[in-house]
Amino acid sequence: MSSHIEIIAQETGLKLSSVAATAKLLEEGGTVPFISRYRKEQTGSLDEVQITTIRDRLNQLAELDKRREAILKSLEERKLLTEDLKKKVLAAKTLSALEDVFAPFRPKRQTRATKAIDRGLEPLADWLLENQDAEVTEEAGKFVSEEKDVATLDNALAGARDIIAERVADDAELRGRARKVYENDAILASKVLYGKEEETDAQKFRDYFDWSEPLAKIPSHRLLAIRRGEKEGFLFMRVTVPAEQIADLAVPYWVTGKGPASEEVQKAVEDGCKRLLMSSMETEARLQSKRRADETAITVFADNLRELLLASPLGEKRLLAIDPGFRTGCKTVVLDASGKLLHHTVLHCTAGSHGQVLAAAEEVTQLLKKYQIEAIAIGNGTASRETETFIRKLKVTIPIVMVNESGASIYSASEVAREEFPNEDVTVRGAVSIGRRLMDPLAELVKIDPKSIGVGQYQHDVDERALKKSLDDTVISSVNAVGVEVNTASKQLLSYVSGLNSSLAQNIVAYRDSNGPFQSRSELNKVPRLGPKAFEQAAGFLRVRGGAHPLDSSAVHPERYQLVEQMAKDVGCELKDILNNPAARKKIDLRKYVSEAVGLPTLEDIVAELAKPGRDPRKQFEIFSFTEGVEKPSDLIAGMKLPGIVTNVTAFGAFVDVGVHQDGLVHVSQLADKFVSDPAEIVKVGQKVHVTVTEVDLNRNRISLSMKAQPEIGSERRDSNKRTSPGPRNSDGGRNQRGDRNRRGNNAPPQSSDDWFSMAMKNAKKK
Repeated sequence: MSSHIEIIAQETGLKLSSVAATAKLLEEGGTVPFISRYRKEQTGSLDEVQITTIRDRLNQLAELDKRREAILKSLEERKLLTEDLKKKVLAAKTLSALEDVFAPFRPKRQTRATKAIDRGLEPLADWLLENQDAEVTEEAGKFVSEEKDVATLDNALAGARDIIAERVADDAELRGRARKVYENDAILASKVLYGKEEETDAQKFRDYFDWSEPLAKIPSHRLLAIRRGEKEGFLFMRVTVPAEQIADLAVPYWVTGKGPASEEVQKAVEDGCKRLLMSSMETEARLQSKRRADETAITVFADNLRELLLASPLGEKRLLAIDPGFRTGCKTVVLDASGKLLHHTVLHCTAGSHGQVLAAAEEVTQLLKKYQIEAIAIGNGTASRETETFIRKLKVTIPIVMVNESGASIYSASEVAREEFPNEDVTVRGAVSIGRRLMDPLAELVKIDPKSIGVGQYQHDVDERALKKSLDDTVISSVNAVGVEVNTASKQLLSYVSGLNSSLAQNIVAYRDSNGPFQSRSELNKVPRLGPKAFEQAAGFLRVRGGAHPLDSSAVHPERYQLVEQMAKDVGCELKDILNNPAARKKIDLRKYVSEAVGLPTLEDIVAELAKPGRDPRKQFEIFSFTEGVEKPSDLIAGMKLPGIVTNVTAFGAFVDVGVHQDGLVHVSQLADKFVSDPAEIVKVGQKVHVTVTEVDLNRNRISLSMKAQPEIGSERRDSNKRTSPGPRNSDGGRNQRGDRNRRGNNAPPQSSDDWFSMAMKNAKKK
């Protein structure tokens, strides 16, 4: 472990003491959020990113040690382990270097070289290497044997060359040098497979039908796109370097003479480089580049997910939530301030008859009055703008908010939703989810597999385990950054709290159901199987509103309650007064309370928390509205300036919802009036922006946008009778499209007149 700590400290530039303390806390069962928040003195105030890096690197080094032990055991069992070889195995610092050392001794399947060895040709290979100035005919003739299936002189020399070729390819030093050549100079090239050029599904990969660029510089999204094209059978991809560049690394070392034997050796070296070493290096380069692309894509996804999870909550409001639709109507629910379902119905307000629209208007007006609705949430899928128009014509004075409904259909059919609403169908569950997302995005989104939320880039092409690990870390970090009200939280939300898991979360909910709301944090100790370690890790992130102790609703950890009580006593006031009286807090001299266990970082956190106990770190909610009258792509005109919401950020730009059921792309070159290398530096998911429409292509469902002050305006609308219908939202770096659940058919919504709504309102008031 000590060697690992030294390696990590050297790699990261962090203090050795900080890395060592973090490693110890992790080993003792500490979680990243807990260590970051409550153990700053031990770690030197390392943040979550640094602690996560240490955790992951420790795991990687442990895996390296595990592989090293397996190799040593294999070598020892086969009596191949020498002191020199053992030193090389122990000295290998990376998995690649370790495998290079092991390569010549790795048990192999039958190869051309092993077959030649079985035929007794290894001594000839040794002789060629040691006597490169000599003639070969006489020596090679000694190995011609019908019995050993070596019929001719050429057979003997060919077998010897195969043995030498494999030795060359397995040479650890040569592999290391060749690897650097591939890392620095390899070219990635892709070609369309013969006969696939005109296939419809191949057209999305047209840009890569004849493509090449340096492997070291290819962006993540482009590599993943090419690999997907290869996987789907449309593209052929190669990673290459000039063969002579690799051969030039090997020939000077292996070819040491000028005779006929050296000619045989040179042939073998060139064959070993081209047939074996370069093939192996290409496989490695493909895997390594894929790993790098995955890391970038996963980082993009995790960053987007964090922004979505930490989106501003509207808070506890009585809501009317609508899941829009045309033919099947708008699924509508009423939720109380805690998110409890009170009523549900279906409104035919977008594609119904005049009578149905009139009835829907009357029903909405009555619902608003009966349940004293404070806000209206409308899902942003198909028919959302038409539904919004319907609601706005009712002249309501409460906020009307469009809610991102990505993944709502996944939730509505999930086991979680069935458990919450066993007697309701998927349409009602989906509408409830839309409303709850407005109240508290974090609490609702944790119920859905993060991959279904739709803010990723080629998420289905990256390593699934790495993606899940990163997204879980992101959810855990977000949940603990906000804190969780233990008396109202779902078991799904509780399961992400530091120190808890799904089993403990279920136990907390069961205890709450049986015994009523928790009266204090200390009562958590009564929950079955929630031991001291789990309590230590979780307590600071769980809130008990109106708890027995004034600090139970704050982020102050119970282990520091006594310290805060002493602070209050020292400044001559009650504990509750120190929370409400800024003047009293200013009297606290933090230096008096510094000890071995508590330093200034923790003390400063405590005082900051006392000023706003249990504060929500998320931004204040702001009402946003799309431009009225712009409801579908055909309403857009190049040059039009519109408000929008960023729905996805990728390596090549950002997708923005401008309210037309089809997200537009702001390419990275259009994000600002300056060069932008990373779109995430300019925009975040959920951010409100203003964009200019630069081009609309209805044939391909593409909308090009710009955030520049004076962008270049491209083509006008390309109207066509062959306009394609919007497909499902594509979160894999392609064009985002609306229409998650309800597709618009031939029955377009009627053009309702204002008179209908006026009449509906009058009738509702009469009733």
